[in-house]
Amino acid sequence: MRTIKQQHQAISSPIADLVTYRALPTRTVEHLDPFLFLNHHGPQVYKPRNNGLPFGPHPHRGFETVTFILDGDILHQDSSGHESVIGPGGIQWMTAGSGLIHSETSSREFKQTGGPLEILQLWVNLPAKDKMVAPKYLGLQQQDIPTVVLDEGRVTLHAVSGIWAGTAGAVQPLADVALATIELKAGGQLTLPVPAPHTVFFYTIRGQLQVNGTKTEARRLVEFNYDGDELQIQALTDAVLLVGHAEPFREPVVSYGPFVMNTEAQIREAYQDYQSGKFGTWHE
Repeated sequence: MRTIKQQHQAISSPIADLVTYRALPTRTVEHLDPFLFLNHHGPQVYKPRNNGLPFGPHPHRGFETVTFILDGDILHQDSSGHESVIGPGGIQWMTAGSGLIHSETSSREFKQTGGPLEILQLWVNLPAKDKMVAPKYLGLQQQDIPTVVLDEGRVTLHAVSGIWAGTAGAVQPLADVALATIELKAGGQLTLPVPAPHTVFFYTIRGQLQVNGTKTEARRLVEFNYDGDELQIQALTDAVLLVGHAEPFREPVVSYGPFVMNTEAQIREAYQDYQSGKFGTWHE
């Protein structure tokens, strides 16, 4: 089994009226190569006639965003012409690559009627060789994501990317990044194989879990050492988990605002390209 290096508590970081906990980076962890950033929005309940999500048009370059919608919805629009509304149980996988402008707001229906909202967004780095690939967007509803039921129904795994329990995920990313969300009923157990050289990403969204003999709970990110190839997970209560793994790139990470590159010069170039219109034109 992998040993645990440290647990990191997500910190409260509200955005306008949106309840937000930032799990990565915090004062105790900068990033877990190649996983760069995680915001956990909600859970909260929006009243009818609300303003919805506050993420208006903004640029990105050099990495990928993976968004998990647990409750509520997201209206995605970008300068490459993609537009979709993804509901509960769905995901969005956006490769910013060479650069685009996008917005993440709530659908007209959600803003009118309100309701529960809980969303996580994870930033995954791109290797240097892929940082300037053409932008790409994939929006998948819950029914588009393969599901594996384990432990006599006590564990339900949603395979987003990579291979989980012999099932291929819905997304084939550029880098070998495996991601899944897992719902566990109290007492549910599973064992996950993870290659020893890979970085593990393990974030408890709801409930309490025991992993490799150590207790963890909601809004904690568990950092593992690189000394084993197995995760043994048991649910102490009903719980929801975001888990992933990937081989670290071991490349310089230079980030500034919405851009993640390998050098300061590339960051300056990203700003110049954005200001000169090379990220495309935004149309409401």
